[in-house]
Amino acid sequence: MVQTIFFIHKPHDNLLSRGQYAYEIVFLCHNLTYLYMTDNYKKKSFWRKPEGVTGAIFLIVGLVLGGTLIVKSIAGIVAFASTPVGLGVTLGVLGMIIFMALDNKARTLLSYMYKSAMRWITGIFVQIDPIGILKSYIQDLKGNLKKMRKQIGMLRGQMHKLKEMIVKNQKEIKTNMLLASKAKETQQKSVMILKSRKAGRLKESNMKLDDLYKRMEVLYRVLSKMYENSFILAEDIEDQVKLKEQERKAMLAGHSAMKSAMSIIKGDSDKKAMFDQALEVIADDVSSKVGEMERFMEMSENFMSSIDLQNGIFEEKGMQMLEDWEKKSTSLLLGESKEDLISNANDEGNILDLNQPIAQPQKADRSNQYDNFFE
Repeated sequence: MVQTIFFIHKPHDNLLSRGQYAYEIVFLCHNLTYLYMTDNYKKKSFWRKPEGVTGAIFLIVGLVLGGTLIVKSIAGIVAFASTPVGLGVTLGVLGMIIFMALDNKARTLLSYMYKSAMRWITGIFVQIDPIGILKSYIQDLKGNLKKMRKQIGMLRGQMHKLKEMIVKNQKEIKTNMLLASKAKETQQKSVMILKSRKAGRLKESNMKLDDLYKRMEVLYRVLSKMYENSFILAEDIEDQVKLKEQERKAMLAGHSAMKSAMSIIKGDSDKKAMFDQALEVIADDVSSKVGEMERFMEMSENFMSSIDLQNGIFEEKGMQMLEDWEKKSTSLLLGESKEDLISNANDEGNILDLNQPIAQPQKADRSNQYDNFFE
C-alpha cells in the first residue's frame, strides 16, 4: 500500500483568519509580558494592583460625591464661613490641607493609611495575599504537568507510527526502483514507467513526512524540556511557600499597622511591605511562566489534532503555528535553551531516543531559583 501525505490549504485573502489573528495576538502579549518581567523585575505600582483599582474607584466616587455635596451646600458654607467661629474652622481646615500637601511625612502617612484601607477592602472579595496566590499556582502547575506528560506520551506514539511509515516507504521505493530496472532490461516499458512513477510519488511523500517528523521532534524536545523546567518550577515555588509562610507568620506576630506607619514616617522601609513585594514579584513571574506553559500545551494539542497519520493528512496551519513559535516567541520557561533544542532537532547527527524516559530533576543537584529575591 502506498503511503502518501497531503497538505490541506486554506483559501488566502488580505485579512488574517480569526485563528491566525488570535495566535498573533498571543505572541504579541507573550513577548510584551516577557519584556516587562525581564526588565529587572520592576516594582508594580499600587494603581496596577487589584487594590489600586479599588482605590481608584473609591477616589473617583469620593470626588464626585464630595463635589456634588459642596455645590449643593455652597450657600450654607459661605454663610457659615461668614461667622467668626465658621471663619476659624474654615481657616483651620484649609491650613490642615495645605500642611498635608506640603509635608512629606504627612503625605506618606496618609497614603499608607489609604492604601492599607483599600487593600483590606479588596481582600474581602479578591485573593491578593501573595502566599495564597502562589499556592493556587502550585495546584495549576501540578495539573498542567499531568496533562503535559500525557501529551508527551501521545506525541511519542505518533512519532513511532510516522517513523514506521517513512521506513516502509523507503523499502517500497527500493522495491519499485528494482522492478523498474528489471522491466527496462526486459523491454517492458509500461511496467518500467509505472514502477518509476510509483517510486517518485513515494519519494515526494517521504520528503513531506520527514519534514513533519522534524516538526514533531522539535515539539517533543520542547515539551520534554518544558516538563522538566516546570517540574523544577513547581518544586521551587512549593519550597519557597513553605519557608516564607513560616517567616511571614513570625513577621506578622510582631507587626502592627502602627509600627509600620511609624517606620514610614521615620523614612524607614516597611519590612512586611518589602517582604510581600518580593512575593508579588515571584507570583508575577510564575503567572507568566504558567501562562506560557498553558499556551504551548494548547498549541501542541492543536498541532496534534491537525494530523491524521492513518489517512496520511495533516493541515498546513498546524505546521505554520509551530514554525511561527520557533521564529517569533521568546520563552521564559526555556530561556536560552530554546535555540539549542531547535538546533538539535534539525541536526541529523543528533538522534532523538524516543524510548528514553522524561528527566526527573533531583533537588540535590540545584539551588532554588527564587532564593535571591529575598536577599
